[in-house]
Amino acid sequence: MQQQIIHGQDLLDRKGHIIQEGWARHPFWRYERSKVKGGSLSIKEWDYYAIINQQKGYAVTATISDLGYAALFALSYIDFNAKKVSQTDALTFFPRGSIGLAPSSTQDSQVSWANKKLRLAFIKRGFDRHIMVACPTLVLPDGTVGLDFDITLTQADSADSLNIATSWKEQRKAFYLNEKINCLSATGNVRRGMETEQLLLGEAWGVLDWGRGRWTYQNTWYWASVSALLENVPFGLNLGYGFSDRSPASENAILYNHAIHKLGEVDFVFDQNNYLAPWTMQDKEGRLNLEFEPCVDRCSKTNFLVIQSDQHQVFGYFSGTCMLDDGTMLQLNRLLGFAERVYNRW
Repeated sequence: MQQQIIHGQDLLDRKGHIIQEGWARHPFWRYERSKVKGGSLSIKEWDYYAIINQQKGYAVTATISDLGYAALFALSYIDFNAKKVSQTDALTFFPRGSIGLAPSSTQDSQVSWANKKLRLAFIKRGFDRHIMVACPTLVLPDGTVGLDFDITLTQADSADSLNIATSWKEQRKAFYLNEKINCLSATGNVRRGMETEQLLLGEAWGVLDWGRGRWTYQNTWYWASVSALLENVPFGLNLGYGFSDRSPASENAILYNHAIHKLGEVDFVFDQNNYLAPWTMQDKEGRLNLEFEPCVDRCSKTNFLVIQSDQHQVFGYFSGTCMLDDGTMLQLNRLLGFAERVYNRW
């Protein structure tokens, strides 16, 4: 049974345990960093944005994260047509909450960071999220040098998002609080080298992965996401598992016209020796039957002894069927999105 949370409440009790685990259509849990038990190095906080231009076949991603041992800042550009990716990142060590990520996904906030090669700023005002990123030295897949984008992502008024709060069986003081906001409409501009592209309303859509928590030392997770128009109706998918004890709730949902249609367990079937081979994704109730055709693997590996990471975020095309709560069957035909497998030890 999945436990749905329907009202606002504190996330943690005095001992650092989640008071009520489950999922919600809105970010009802109140997170307080001071209530997390286990030391500042175990706290993980991140804001991650992925914006995909469904019409022109490219994506941009941006990350600001405080992972306790290190802060990670990252930018990537994915070209679906060329089947190539360009990316850059930077690390600082032992931030311990100094980055300034907001304790709430709903409050107005601003966080920024810069060095000589990379600048990022995330600003939230009301329903708008202003994403400004620049890397003048990034070499894009076509050889163009320099990328910056200034994009505003707008969340529809009263739209659902997928929220989850779960802990680990082996350590209940370790927890995962997360909100995925799909189908954020994108406006603004993207500049590659000397050429600037103005985004047209409806051609590009974003997703926010907002997370706060305390993790166990070693974890593997799986995540897939789509945000697009399906016959002129906003459509999204959020599929995920493998991270924390999901018995109180799954992280799987169809979003249609900004409303969540909740799913149970979902499995990804793919070849871990060849991430570019086809994947399949199905649920236990027969409501989801997807094929994922990869085109590019945004992979990265980090090894600093106590900190290790092996990440494969694979971008490609989703096709298949999804069933809404009322039995309506939706047909997907090569919608752009991504699926990932990530192993972390930190």
